[in-house]
Order: sequence, then C-alpha cells, then structure tokens
Amino acid sequence: MKVFVDQDLCISCGLCIDTCPEVYSWNDDGKAQAIDSEVPADLEDEAREALENCPSEAIKEE
Repeated sequence: MKVFVDQDLCISCGLCIDTCPEVYSWNDDGKAQAIDSEVPADLEDEAREALENCPSEAIKEE
C-alpha cells in the first residue's frame, strides 16, 4: 500500500496523524504528509482508517 496527502485538499485537522502517527506527520507548512509513501504491512489497517476518515479526502492511495 502506498499513500500520499494532497496538500491542496489537506485542512490540517490532524486526524490522520492521531490515527496513525507512524505513517503520517506534520510538514513545515503545518499540513499532514505521508512520512514514507510505502506503508509497512503491519500498519496498513491504521493507514487505511486514516484515509477513509479524512474529512477533506486529502489522503490518496496509489
């Protein structure tokens, strides 16, 4: 699984970071980002939960 955060859609709510801080973090602009586009297999459920619950649908799966 690969994910990325569309910076134009991110509203900086932090839900993804709260849900899966091993995959998502804050960038220098105060928006969420994927730490590494490739999600470790043991974190796919949490990363997908963050994707599905993003209020602005900014998280995309490649």
